[in-house]
Amino acid sequence: MPDKPGIYIMKDLNGLIIYIGKAVNLKNRVRQYFQHSSNQSPKVRAMAERIDHFEYMVTDTEMEALMLECNLIKKHKPRYNIKLIDDKNYPYIKVTLNERFPKIIFARRVEDDGARYFGPYSSASSVRTAIDLVKRLFPVKSCSKDLPKECGKERPCLNYYIFQCPGPCRGV
Repeated sequence: MPDKPGIYIMKDLNGLIIYIGKAVNLKNRVRQYFQHSSNQSPKVRAMAERIDHFEYMVTDTEMEALMLECNLIKKHKPRYNIKLIDDKNYPYIKVTLNERFPKIIFARRVEDDGARYFGPYSSASSVRTAIDLVKRLFPVKSCSKDLPKECGKERPCLNYYIFQCPGPCRGV
């Protein structure tokens, strides 16, 4: 196995994918599954007993491996990748291009809603920090008002008064 970043795919006797993982160093990471079982959790021991063969793909960066791992887990839903199948999705930055006044928001799921998604990212706090920075540098709508239907019905939000929102809700 190479000393490079990538993903590995564990399969059982029937060729069924049971686990997909990513690694900064494929050689070191995959080796851990075949070491003495007393160092492993019960889940890992149970999975390791079912591994018949595995495949791997080398990527240029750890971030590419993360994105590939995420996409493959969503596609194949391996039994032992519980975290990404259930509620632990990687964070994305969502730009709502399908609205007249787009917003930049934090998202955990990519939907077919006409928005543009950037990610996945490994750190939710970094995504929130990036969104806050973009909002400070580029004033964009930050409220959830349905515009232009709700234009002029209420005062603009606080972000308008501190110059962090262009105030499309004013109806001007």
